[in-house]
Amino acid sequence: MPEAPPPPAATTPGPAGPPPGAFDWTEGEARRRAAAGLVRVLRPRPADSGLLDLASNDYLGLTRHPAVTAAAAEAARVWGAGSTGSRLVTGTTELHTGLERELADFCGFEAALVFSSGYAANLAVLTALTAPGSLLLSDAGNHASIVDGCRLSRARTEVVPHADPEAVAKALDGREPGARALLVTDAVFSVDGDAAPLNAFAAACRAHGAALVADDAHGLGVLGDGGRGALHAAGLAGDPDVVATLTLSKSLGSQGGAVLGPARVIEHLVNAARTFVFDTGLAPAAVGGALAALKLLRAEPGLAERARTVAAMLHGRLTEAGLTAARPDAAVVSVRAPSPERAVRWAADCRAAGLAVGCFRPPSVPDGVSRLRLTARADLTPEQIDTAVRTVLDTAP
Repeated sequence: MPEAPPPPAATTPGPAGPPPGAFDWTEGEARRRAAAGLVRVLRPRPADSGLLDLASNDYLGLTRHPAVTAAAAEAARVWGAGSTGSRLVTGTTELHTGLERELADFCGFEAALVFSSGYAANLAVLTALTAPGSLLLSDAGNHASIVDGCRLSRARTEVVPHADPEAVAKALDGREPGARALLVTDAVFSVDGDAAPLNAFAAACRAHGAALVADDAHGLGVLGDGGRGALHAAGLAGDPDVVATLTLSKSLGSQGGAVLGPARVIEHLVNAARTFVFDTGLAPAAVGGALAALKLLRAEPGLAERARTVAAMLHGRLTEAGLTAARPDAAVVSVRAPSPERAVRWAADCRAAGLAVGCFRPPSVPDGVSRLRLTARADLTPEQIDTAVRTVLDTAP
């Protein structure tokens, strides 16, 4: 027999390189953001930064009010640091239900439901009040929480032009017979501070049997009689086809969100809204602080008018000096910048001069226009207003 060939020589494998990292792709994303000038950076602030704050959403200046902080501390002492569970298990305290009663009564609605954030409140409404086959109309200027709620809803979502009731009516004309229909809009838009045409929106919805949902995060405490909100100002609060969402983290200086509307809608959310059923209840300190702030707003209804007055003063003085600023319908004063890069630099120069302002730029703004965003707080003194105006003008690009 022929001799079998010798076995092949053993080879020693070279050193194996490490497998690709699961998150190596993030480095490419980071480079892309840096090239576009869109890197976001966390800037932890101290308890007292020394800056004049026109960047926060503390419209009434209540987040450090002694009555609010004392109520938050007392709630933590009595109820604990956390609510200990979901609202349907152990997370509902007497404080929660008390705040819900006060919110509904103050804003003119039949019932209210408190959530851990305004974001969660918007997700709850948009996912629980629609179904596959529903028509969900969303204003083009809506906040990201509304956009995300529309995406999660499984409804047929149509983005309608900003503040355009005729476009809403036209879109509703084309809906499938028998399908649920709902229009969702910010009551006051957070970028430019303009108010939605709520009465015209409501008329278009009612003509087609659709519901209106308005996020009043930037209207509560600023618009309406004594700060009761944009829907109250429009005479729509408490109507059977109207629902409001809001936050406790702006005019009320605390944390959390809420949905206000007909009792049957609130009862449905308790049973069907996943961000209510499966989320831990809002911490007692936040509930106690918000409740105290709401009582202060009741006792001092002039706070709302003062916030609007400060906004008008800031807008008037900045535009008289030649800057382009959107007319404020509530407490947001938006000042346009030439470019994203110059907006960032403008905000940084303001900060270096002792003034904190917001900086909005693409992709965070739906119209692609960069701007500074100034908060008109009710507690700003004439001297502080002078300082803010002077700083913005002195650092303008």
